[in-house]
Amino acid sequence: MPALRHLALRFGTTLLVVLGAIALLIALTTLVPGDPAATLLGPQASTETVARFRTEMGLDQPVPLRILRFAAAAAQGDLGTDVVSGRPVRASIAAVLPYTAILTLGTILLALLLGVPLGAWAAARPGSLADYALASAAVALIAIPSFVIAIALLLVFSTWLDWLPVLGAGDAGDWHDQARRTILPTLALSAGWIGYIARLVRTGMLEALADPAIRTARAFGLPEHQVLYKYALKSACIPVLAVIGLGIGRLLGGAVLVEVVFARPGLGRLVIDAINARNFPVLQGAVLVVVALYAVANLLVDLLYTAIDPRITTR
Repeated sequence: MPALRHLALRFGTTLLVVLGAIALLIALTTLVPGDPAATLLGPQASTETVARFRTEMGLDQPVPLRILRFAAAAAQGDLGTDVVSGRPVRASIAAVLPYTAILTLGTILLALLLGVPLGAWAAARPGSLADYALASAAVALIAIPSFVIAIALLLVFSTWLDWLPVLGAGDAGDWHDQARRTILPTLALSAGWIGYIARLVRTGMLEALADPAIRTARAFGLPEHQVLYKYALKSACIPVLAVIGLGIGRLLGGAVLVEVVFARPGLGRLVIDAINARNFPVLQGAVLVVVALYAVANLLVDLLYTAIDPRITTR
């Protein structure tokens, strides 16, 4: 019962987050300078045409009513119509969502594959030269913005060495070309997370090694590698799950700049183009999808965290 109650509470919180994001987004669009209808139609449009277009977009309605109508439509999968292309917003988002999803998942996977072993390796050698070197490298990776790393990787591996393609996401259906064009954006976006996870794992393992249970295991003659990697590492990886859940939003935000640098299609580019064109239906739909992905990712990570440590349901 506590587990079901915790699950219901987390699910309800997720819904509230999404609804709050919808309300905030629509409220903020009313504060954007300029008339989006007049901007889209151009200076030659008549007053009657602009007024009719505002009615079609629903911009003449009160904000609370616009929030309710958009939430009700979104619950049925209808995110509106792209006022520039005339296609459903859902189709515009579906066309670019796989690129952002691949970039984000690849970043998380690479950060875990490199960050966890590096942190465990440093924790096994506290105070050594390698430990200090890894700490310095981790701090540098965390401090440098992802778009700066993206530009540096672009200059080195694409311009100077000519090893990897420069821009774009590759030709549709050509998986080899798409994979090669994903390498540099993934490295740029994951660099800071590799350093952060390495430091987090190192700190967690050192705390776990100081636990009386670990000292007891050593006293009973348990092999050191088993103490380090079976018990201490498991304890250190639990906070990593929570950090990844909270970091999904930051990853999606960093993906915007990386997609711009590498001229990749994705949700980030879609949002930027929608803002420039005052294309509010696309902006609202894209931001809603980002918020929903962030909320769902946090929910899944929280459930996984609970499965590993059931005591959290009673806290």
